[in-house]
Amino acid sequence: MCIMKYDVLIIGGGPAGIVTATTAKKFYPAKSVAIIKKEETSLVPCGIPYIFKTLGSVEADVMPTKPAENLGIEFIIDEVEDVDVKAKVVRTKGGKSISYEKLVFATGSTPVMPRIEGVEKKGVFTVSKNIEELRKLHEAVKKAEKVVIVGGGFIGVEVGEQIAKAGKKFTMVEMMDQLLPAAFDKEFARIAEEELKKLGVEVYLNSTVKRITGNSSVEAVELADGRKIEADVVIMSVGYRPNIELAKKAGLRISIGNRIWTDEYGRTSEKDVFAVGDCSEEKDFFTRETSRVMLASTATFEARIVGANLYSLKVVRVNKGTVGVFSTFVGDVALGAAGLTEEMAKKEGFEVVAGYGESLNRHLASIPGAAKTKVKLIFAKESGVILGGQVTGRYEVGEMVNQIAMAIQNNLTASEIDTLQIGTHPLLTSAPTTPPVILAAEDALRKM
Repeated sequence: MCIMKYDVLIIGGGPAGIVTATTAKKFYPAKSVAIIKKEETSLVPCGIPYIFKTLGSVEADVMPTKPAENLGIEFIIDEVEDVDVKAKVVRTKGGKSISYEKLVFATGSTPVMPRIEGVEKKGVFTVSKNIEELRKLHEAVKKAEKVVIVGGGFIGVEVGEQIAKAGKKFTMVEMMDQLLPAAFDKEFARIAEEELKKLGVEVYLNSTVKRITGNSSVEAVELADGRKIEADVVIMSVGYRPNIELAKKAGLRISIGNRIWTDEYGRTSEKDVFAVGDCSEEKDFFTRETSRVMLASTATFEARIVGANLYSLKVVRVNKGTVGVFSTFVGDVALGAAGLTEEMAKKEGFEVVAGYGESLNRHLASIPGAAKTKVKLIFAKESGVILGGQVTGRYEVGEMVNQIAMAIQNNLTASEIDTLQIGTHPLLTSAPTTPPVILAAEDALRKM
């Protein structure tokens, strides 16, 4: 049997796999790099909710491979069924044997289908990353009159918002007492809830699903308290499970959080084998406990570290922990969050102070596009070090939350943020007298 040979072989063609490959090729241009993936066409994960309205089709969300191919990276369309880490050989369902110097697991995650009576009925879906599965969901939603989404996290909220904008009657069921509980405190979560309600969405909080009713097809969702919500499509959005079966079979160490164990450079328990993205272990930036964050932005940050450190350690490129940086757009409002919420920080034992800042995103209310921006920053009371932040406003929110994430990663204090030197412009930013991030730091300082 002929054995194919590559210096760097990556299993998985999502954001983590692509960025690992491109980073490796840039740092080690003489090395041959290949990505092996099951589907020829991959999707941009963050764009999936927008196939229902903004993008209009599944095909509009296809992830391009041309930039990677232009760097000399090869794509192998096949499925890996066995990895021999001692012989450094990967075997595929298509009968290929591929040897490697360095192997990277970027196998991603799969949506969870909860164990609820009736989930096998026609019309019950998860939000898959597989293009064929998404085509089926997209077509079903187009034909549907009443859609129920179970789960009020980011995917559920974003998919729901798009379905509501497409004119469908849509109901959201969330077991917690707020939407987006992993990223926002209640006061910011309520903003997202109100935006959904403006679109005609019914929101059921503190509610759990008992069963899906109907004959062969779904007809309703029955809640634990006996209420029934009519539906012809039900979307389960209750989280994702890391794809670690192949790694387990290969003998890699699995972490307590049921992901592939890695160190700060993405190295696994086996020599010359790395893991990155949703399938690999995440450590919280503050507590060093296992983090459940699964984001493309986190995956690509890790991928740059792994790709650069495959053959020699670049000491400045090390994973110090997952901050968790989120942003979304619901209705007419953008929301962003980074680090710990106030509630999470208190649960972890931090004594905290929260500061608030609010101003227009332009110098004058008469400037087109002017809108209110609100910032909340959370600081450790004694040291003044920033622990987290949340923002709501318009299009500036995405980069403002990145600014907060940078402050967190550099352990800035309220005093240092209060004295940041910034640039402003009437058409682009808040007035220099009222930058909301600095106002929030100033407010916290007064409370310390």
